[in-house]
Amino acid sequence: MLYVVLTFLLVSLLFYVILAGADFGAGIIELFSTKKNQVVTKKTIYRVMGPVWEANHIWIIIMVVILWVGFPEFYNILVIYLHIPITLVLLGITLRGVAFVFRHYDAYKDKSQILYDWMFRFSSLVTPIFLGITAGSMLSGKLIITSNYENFSFYQLFINPWMNGFTILVGFFFAALCAFLTSILLIGEVEKEHRGIYVKKSKYATVTVIIIGFIVLVYGFIYKVSFVTDFIKSPYTVGLILVSAILILPLLKSIKHAKKITTRFLAGIQVILILMAAIVTHFPNLIITSSTQINILETIAPEKTINVLGISLIIGGLVILPGLFHLLKSFKMIKVLER
Repeated sequence: MLYVVLTFLLVSLLFYVILAGADFGAGIIELFSTKKNQVVTKKTIYRVMGPVWEANHIWIIIMVVILWVGFPEFYNILVIYLHIPITLVLLGITLRGVAFVFRHYDAYKDKSQILYDWMFRFSSLVTPIFLGITAGSMLSGKLIITSNYENFSFYQLFINPWMNGFTILVGFFFAALCAFLTSILLIGEVEKEHRGIYVKKSKYATVTVIIIGFIVLVYGFIYKVSFVTDFIKSPYTVGLILVSAILILPLLKSIKHAKKITTRFLAGIQVILILMAAIVTHFPNLIITSSTQINILETIAPEKTINVLGISLIIGGLVILPGLFHLLKSFKMIKVLER
């Protein structure tokens, strides 16, 4: 049953990065657009994502529940030592949701719409940055796990692990990845006369992801971040990254020709390859501290708890996933099924 739980955890991570990533990226694309293009993007976002945007966050809820119930010690480390960036993520998701609703459904149109627009755009950028920072903090080697809090300053325990060059770069990398996913999505959603806008944005976003990803690796190598050095040495990781690099050429070609299905398929594969490369590097040691590595399988809950959790996930999956699939299909978010 442990493998069932781990599978749900991995699938939830992949879906959240892809679906919620494209969701966050909508605000980022809007932020870095001209006023004329912002109008087009805003209308397209509400038409495409309006009916399904809340459903995208089901995946992070599943991840939190799995970690909380199935891996309590691992979960405690995250929420204690990384409580600041996690709190900022939650705040960003909340502000973004409020702005998303009020700037569209507010019955009284006035200057407050400008505030809602900027709230949506700014929170769409900041939230994925802090999500990336949280993930980078787990791998930065800066975390100090201790029960003797008096021996360390607040900065050493709760600021430095996430406020450093490596984690900030990872944060910007994830934000760029979100913009990449959204620009790919919008190619197939806008009218033909506006399609060129998002073809261009997709190219820029692809190049930005590549450049920031390269900077992350160079920075980690120069400053001897153990995750990066192990990342480079792992033959599995190198293989996955090589496949990703090879697929960039057909991806750029499909973007140039505005192919709806091919671009989405290749973009999804790129994200999966990047995530798998990051996970394979250190699994099951998913937290790297200043003195040791935390094995997620050593923080597992009792067998009875895992069994109940696994059964609950299977039952919940059978109930929820078909409905979610139907929702995405109904609002034409799954273009692969269209002729």
